[in-house]
Amino acid sequence: MERPIVLILLMFVPQSWASQTWYNVVDFGAKGDGKTDSTSAVSKAWRQACASTKPSTIYIPHGRFFLRNLHFSGPCNNRAITVAMAGILVAPPDFSAATWLLFEGVDGVSIRGGTLDAQGGSLWACKKSGRNCPRGATTLGITKSKNIEISGLTSINSQMFHIVINGCQNVKLQGAKVTAPGNSPNTDGIHVQLSKGVTILNSVISTGDDCVSIGPGTANLWIQNIHCGPGHGISIGSLGKGLEEAGVQNVTVRSVKFDNTQNGVRIKTWGRPSKGFVRNVFFGHVIMNNVQNPIIIDQNYCPNNQNCPGQVSGVKISDVTYQDIGGTSATEVAVKFDCSKASPCRKIQLKNVRLSYKYQRARALCSNAAGTAAGRIEPSSCLY
Repeated sequence: MERPIVLILLMFVPQSWASQTWYNVVDFGAKGDGKTDSTSAVSKAWRQACASTKPSTIYIPHGRFFLRNLHFSGPCNNRAITVAMAGILVAPPDFSAATWLLFEGVDGVSIRGGTLDAQGGSLWACKKSGRNCPRGATTLGITKSKNIEISGLTSINSQMFHIVINGCQNVKLQGAKVTAPGNSPNTDGIHVQLSKGVTILNSVISTGDDCVSIGPGTANLWIQNIHCGPGHGISIGSLGKGLEEAGVQNVTVRSVKFDNTQNGVRIKTWGRPSKGFVRNVFFGHVIMNNVQNPIIIDQNYCPNNQNCPGQVSGVKISDVTYQDIGGTSATEVAVKFDCSKASPCRKIQLKNVRLSYKYQRARALCSNAAGTAAGRIEPSSCLY
């Protein structure tokens, strides 16, 4: 019954797709009934596509396909594998693998369309109850890979992080829709670390933690046209948990709207010694709507006051620009630069920042932060 669907789909896809070898997971025994375990069928389709010397497409048709954790490993014999999804992949709610769907060591893989349903609700309830619960799984992991494109993907109800890009080069993610309740724990939307040349575009992220989190070793990251909320904002960090840690540099975040989030644009480091750094960061053309901490640098992060009381952050923060940022703060302090005594923030620039608190004047607080302000600045700059 799926053959006519494939033929219809081919009428509307680029000619380059039509010339590829297609592997329909149904032909390998997958069933879209939401109950039958289709893990082996999808794994077989991947192995054949990876072994082929020709460009290949793995096709997942309409339906709900139940999958246990899968490892899509490379290297492959070709650098043009497309995973084209019309259907929904459904995770078991009770498994505790570190990552549900993991692409590792691949080059030239595209993931187009589809929905990933990780069914994280039961795990969230367990964590909230205080019982001894599994840590939970990342929904989609891309690790030690390059030349990756993810477009039009929907991720819902992840147990932990939705999408993690780790140790990669040249990754483009666009048109994503990430959804989890605002009170779901540790459900970061997109996390990037140890990666270069990552682009995140035109996406809507609603979750219980950071919409986008940026970890150590990230360089040349571009984030544009994102709607974030609910969530904890877009965060660089937390950084500096360890003494030896790769820095973060050349990050651009622009054309973002934050709705009712805990933070807007944030840099967060542990209050402990570290050789890490953050430099050359641009936050621009941002709208804040009822955001608790619209602009914040927190270098005294010390959850539960464990392993860091009385220490100061060694992470060096410099060359950070905030330009054309406006809207409303949910708290009186709309701008907070709480920087390290050991490594004060340097070369912070504010350009045309206009933030109010309940239609009143907001406040700015600075500690160990040096820089300049230009244009209209509300609240008034406290940089020295």
